[in-house]
Amino acid sequence: MGETQFFEVTPVAGLIGGRVSFPSLAQVVSDSGSMTALKQALFEYGVLFLPKATGDVRLFGDLARGFGQILNHGSYPNEPDDPDVQILENRAGETYKIEQWHSDMTFAGKPPSVTMVRAKVLPPVGGDTLWASAAAAYDALSTPMQAMLCELTALHDFRHGFRHSLAEPGGQERLAPMVEANPCVSHPVVLVHPTTNRRSLFVNPLFTTRIDGLSAGESRHLLEFLFRHIVRDEFTVRLTWEVDTVAIWDNRLVQHKPIGDFGPTHRVLQRATIA
Repeated sequence: MGETQFFEVTPVAGLIGGRVSFPSLAQVVSDSGSMTALKQALFEYGVLFLPKATGDVRLFGDLARGFGQILNHGSYPNEPDDPDVQILENRAGETYKIEQWHSDMTFAGKPPSVTMVRAKVLPPVGGDTLWASAAAAYDALSTPMQAMLCELTALHDFRHGFRHSLAEPGGQERLAPMVEANPCVSHPVVLVHPTTNRRSLFVNPLFTTRIDGLSAGESRHLLEFLFRHIVRDEFTVRLTWEVDTVAIWDNRLVQHKPIGDFGPTHRVLQRATIA
């Protein structure tokens, strides 16, 4: 079945995002040709939306494993029936904590290449997610600005992104292993994609704290400009979730922002991150 392709992709915004039409998730996952084509489509669109991707958690895990080795995240629990899959749960009455633009786990020495999420329990209204093409944002910069940024690195800090969780009762103890395993790390401000060689801006307000080598004022002003620039409307796409919709995005080319406007209601997502 290596040459079969069980899906079609339709663009959903001008510069980012594609909606995938397919007969069943099981057919896509079991077909090597479809999985190869899905990876290629991800390079092109940055983020893919797969509606009605039904199947048990092992099938969702198999989809993720088709993209590569799974990374664990010690801040979230795992699905009992597939430990490669993390559970992102907001219980009724809890405050939603991470409502900032970011690429996943840039606090790590080797951040994930791909993230995928499937919605399992949704609030009656709200809870959309936004994505922005950090590659399109880089392309839109002037040549002198691109040249300057390509020479810079920036510091990323787990503690900055999880400061609210660390401040909770018991947060320091619960997250101590993650803090110890993830000291501050510097990454290039401009990332070069290892497969496509496309360049993207690799700084985000959740984890990036400063640009190395600049004064505090220079770093603050440059980061503020880049944070605003990356999420200009023309670089973005928005998804209103439905149960069993899967979103897959290239963490090296795309940033995302969950919107915590669903109040005191329950939401459960399944997530897998690929090394």
